[in-house]
Amino acid sequence: MTQSLPHTTSRELRFENGLAIGISNRWHQGQYCSILTEAGIVGCGIYDLKTPAEFGQAIAICKGTPSQPLTEPEDLFESKIVGCTPKAESFGIRVGMTGREAVELMLKASN
Repeated sequence: MTQSLPHTTSRELRFENGLAIGISNRWHQGQYCSILTEAGIVGCGIYDLKTPAEFGQAIAICKGTPSQPLTEPEDLFESKIVGCTPKAESFGIRVGMTGREAVELMLKASN
């Protein structure tokens, strides 16, 4: 029996307000992606908001679909934010804005 390992990649992403790390994780029949900034994370719908909110963390999530899953961090750029923690809201992040806009606000908050 041959067992394949899950696949993970990370890379530096440049934005107007600074740099972030883009992350993609894939495994058999699953995946998730995120953009990590110093102030918080913009990620796909796999992220829970309740626990990070309890810890005062800034998380904003986008949601893919079965026909268009979010697999690479760049997929988050034009995806719409569907939820965020109060800390992310304190940076000006709102439901309906793009993932790119949310990342820019997180980067601005870190400066």
